[in-house]
Amino acid sequence: MANHLDLEEQEQLAELKHFWKRYGNVISWVLIAVFGAVAAWNGYQYWQRSQSAQAAVMYDEVERAAVAGDVVKLERALGDMKERFGRTAYAEQAALLSARVFNDKGNLDAAKGALAWVAGKGTDEGYQAVARLRLAGLLFETKAYDEALQQLAAPLPKDFAPLAADRRGDILLAQGKKAEAKTQYEAAYKGLDERSDYRRIIEVKLNALGVDPVVKAAVPVANEAAK
Repeated sequence: MANHLDLEEQEQLAELKHFWKRYGNVISWVLIAVFGAVAAWNGYQYWQRSQSAQAAVMYDEVERAAVAGDVVKLERALGDMKERFGRTAYAEQAALLSARVFNDKGNLDAAKGALAWVAGKGTDEGYQAVARLRLAGLLFETKAYDEALQQLAAPLPKDFAPLAADRRGDILLAQGKKAEAKTQYEAAYKGLDERSDYRRIIEVKLNALGVDPVVKAAVPVANEAAK
């Protein structure tokens, strides 16, 4: 019986050796790849947490300069933030904050530069949309109408579409294109929630162009009810 078991064990051992000889290298490389990926992911997560913590500290510096209205310090802090932590949300927030301060201080070039950086280099589509809308507003104020429209031509998240349409309407109206402006205002009005205060502003703009959006919206409903 013992000899029989020894023989079975020897056969199993031989099969195991044969299996390992044939597939051992493949299994080893797969395990190395798996454990390497896990280690890399953990390392990346640690790096991201470290980056985020450092970026938060630097954002505080940007915020202090913004509150103090120190444009020189603000430009320097924002430059450091973009260079070191440009891929973080803190950098985009810092640029949007800086743009507002630059604009308040009359430094339009710096404001436009900060907004253009978020619009072009940002990774959060929400912040990018905000930057494009604000940049289009600054370009509109300086009568750079074509450039402003170019900013609004870029793809934007659905929630920002009514705001972009309203801004396009302002620009087109300034260019004397009343019919096109009316179309944009109507799109903005339809896209906004009925309870939105901003919708009332669009309504005033449409009224100035001889359009009552409330009556216009009620007509199709009345026609449908009459069928």
